[in-house]
Order: sequence, then structure tokens, then C-alpha cells
Amino acid sequence: QVQLVESGGGLVQPGGSLRLSCSASGFDFSTSSMNWARQVPGKVLQWISTIGSDGTTLYSNSVKGRFTISRDNAKNTLYLQMNSLNDDDTGVYYCRKGGERGQGTQVTVSS
Repeated sequence: QVQLVESGGGLVQPGGSLRLSCSASGFDFSTSSMNWARQVPGKVLQWISTIGSDGTTLYSNSVKGRFTISRDNAKNTLYLQMNSLNDDDTGVYYCRKGGERGQGTQVTVSS
């Protein structure tokens, strides 16, 4: 079965950076499109970014130019490099394959 395990979250000051990782198993990672999404309490899950099996990337306007999605197919791992973080980036970040997601990793941006 699909298993997705996110890590790398934490507390960071505004303007800081974090790199999230998602370890994937139970499916053919290299041929799968993968996504990052985030959720703020009281709000719906927000799509952040997608990377196709061919490496094509898409970003929401809220993170474009600040976040970079990438993948390492040899390690079955998805990444999200987050730079220039601000308060609006606070939330639980999820790695997703279709409708599946992991347990999430908390990112808190605060001074």
C-alpha cells in the first residue's frame, strides 16, 4: 500500500528556509506525479506544488519563486525547498500521491 512519510518541518523565523522531505514506498515512485499541499486549521487543504514523472513542475501563485519541488527517484524521495518563509506559510505540509497523503509535518513561521 502507499506509504508517505514527511519530515523536515519545524519553527523558523520569517525570511528563513526549510527543506521538507517525503519518503515514499508501496508504489512505483519514479512513474508517479507527486504533490505537496498544506493545511491551516479551519481552512481547506491547499495545493502547493506538483512534480511530474518527467520532472515538470507547477507551483501555486502563493509560493512561486520561493519554493522548489524536486525528487530523487533513486531514493524514492520527494523534496520541497522553502525559502523566504512568511507567516502565511505556517501549516501542516503533506506529501500527496493522488488522494493519498502522509501524516504531515508542521511548519511554523514566527519571530
